[in-house]
Amino acid sequence: MEHLELFFKSIFVDNMVFAYFLGMCSYLAVSKKVATAVGLGAAVIFVLAITVPLNWLLDQYLLQEGALSWLGPEYADYDLSFLSFIMFIATIATMVQLVEIIVEKFSPGLYNSLGIFLPLIAVNCAILGGSLFMQSREIETLGLALNYGIGSGIGWFLAIIAIAAIREKIRYSNVPAPLRGLGITFIITGLMAIGFMSFGGMLTGGDEVAEDNVQTVDGMVTAQKEHKITDLVIEEINDTDNK
Repeated sequence: MEHLELFFKSIFVDNMVFAYFLGMCSYLAVSKKVATAVGLGAAVIFVLAITVPLNWLLDQYLLQEGALSWLGPEYADYDLSFLSFIMFIATIATMVQLVEIIVEKFSPGLYNSLGIFLPLIAVNCAILGGSLFMQSREIETLGLALNYGIGSGIGWFLAIIAIAAIREKIRYSNVPAPLRGLGITFIITGLMAIGFMSFGGMLTGGDEVAEDNVQTVDGMVTAQKEHKITDLVIEEINDTDNK
């Protein structure tokens, strides 16, 4: 259940584009065609699925305070957390180079379509954001880190596919001249972000209902106790008056 909740939350509730507006440069530049958006979105999923678990291992066994205790007691006091950014970016850059080599080898057309934006995945803040969110949220296991990386990548993938499909269709629409291009794209992105905000209650609504039920039950029990106390007080007053 924890894996399922984290997966859907990373896609819909904590969407990298619509919740945090990360990776907007590539999102806006490569979303003119669906085919190109699919290629870049798939590359982002692959990079996040690899880098988030790898950076989780680095964080757990190298960077955190006391993470080097597995080397011996004398290393237990070391704290290398100040190297987090450098290590995370190095891991991301390595994976992006691997993706670039694979895409160029097996899909030259997609490689040419993506152009400079494929190597720029290395500096895509959505990729680094996935690792930093993983670190700040203190994800407990490697499996959850992999789950979060894949879910975050799918969320970014859905965002760029959605805007690319809309931009392809909107070419044939009568958009006011001042809003053509990026203007209408920003407006549509904002509207989709508002729509994705509705998913915020998807995983918390049940908890709120449960809390309300608990509060209602507690209130009923408290009212019953107060009612009993009131009855006892009235009885004591009546007895006193009779005496």
